[in-house]
Amino acid sequence: MELYYSFSVLIVLSAIFAYINARFLKLPATIGIMLIALMVSIGLFATNNIFPHTFDRLSRLLNDFDFADILMGAMLNFLLFAGAIHINMSDLKEQRIPVVVFSTVSVIISTFFVGVLSYYALHWLHFEVPLIQCLVFGALISPTDPVAVLGILKQAGVPKTLETKVAGESLFNDGVAVVVFVTLLQVAQGKEVDLSFVSISLLLAKEALGGLAIGLLLGFLGSSMMKRIDNYKVDVLITLAIVMGGYLIVHGLHMSGPLAMVAAGLVVGNYGRTKAMSEVSKDYLDKFWELIDEVLNALLFLIIGFELLVIPDLTLYWKIGLFCIAIVLAARFFSIWIPSKIIPFRSNKFDRKTITILVWGGLRGGVSIALALSIDDDLNKNLFLAITYFIVLFSIIVQGLTISRLTSTKELRRSVDA
Repeated sequence: MELYYSFSVLIVLSAIFAYINARFLKLPATIGIMLIALMVSIGLFATNNIFPHTFDRLSRLLNDFDFADILMGAMLNFLLFAGAIHINMSDLKEQRIPVVVFSTVSVIISTFFVGVLSYYALHWLHFEVPLIQCLVFGALISPTDPVAVLGILKQAGVPKTLETKVAGESLFNDGVAVVVFVTLLQVAQGKEVDLSFVSISLLLAKEALGGLAIGLLLGFLGSSMMKRIDNYKVDVLITLAIVMGGYLIVHGLHMSGPLAMVAAGLVVGNYGRTKAMSEVSKDYLDKFWELIDEVLNALLFLIIGFELLVIPDLTLYWKIGLFCIAIVLAARFFSIWIPSKIIPFRSNKFDRKTITILVWGGLRGGVSIALALSIDDDLNKNLFLAITYFIVLFSIIVQGLTISRLTSTKELRRSVDA
């Protein structure tokens, strides 16, 4: 009953904030809900002495949620599957080289760039933090967030080829990022970890390739079941079983749940839609998963906005937060620019304007906050959680609201689509 009560409160708040946004602010839904939640949080801080019970109750409500577990173990699977079923496989295949490079090589470059520069920035501001902990922070903040990216790109009017690059990268980079994060976190915890190239490669192969293989298998199995019937209700149930049952399988096998959901969604959204579904089933499936996507996004960004209430001493870290915003943007630039100069992409795809949009469109979101929450308390968790929160707020509000302006000119569209 307690869990039902908590979710009921969040749903009610999401509905109220969504209405206020649609009626007055008219911002993209996810940004508007998060911004209103953030303003309410600031208001509760300012009036804590006047309304202490309201502040305490909402804080307790948020503390009762294991945000990292809820997002990484439940919500993210639904959101990734919902996003992947709308990705065109032909477009993704055409952009496969930059997607693979940006979701692997770029994540590693960014991890070490952010880790080293944040180490020096922290010491300059008199925070005595070991380098290995800064590298852990670099790993958690480097992957672009698929939920934030997919949610905002849909309304930003980004050219199709560039949207496929950014969206494809965000869908696939979690597998690599989680392996890097977990490995560095174990080193920071003082555990014996085999850091050899062979060991890391085997771990990545099991986590990433294993998750992809399970996801492909589930996608084809579900599509073949749908092909033998013509019942949209059963088709929807099958997709729910793929997401929920699939996560149980990959979690038990210690493989990447996000990558499994992406692979399954791509198969169902492409092979399943063309070979296994009637027009009625396609219509119901699209509407069902669009609704799931909207509701869960509203809840997720509401919680992100309210996380301000539960991060201890947030105001103590605003200077390093601003420094790290600049560091993360610089790391994003070099992690895109370096591969574009070394790897033989088609050069006209990566001119200055295209790289600018790739950098500015690499949003961070709930995934980074969830990973920061999983850091041990004695590894400066509060410090890195606060920095992550500043970066996520800047990313979603500032970058998310301005990305469409970078793609609004005809000259830029011609440059990107060339």
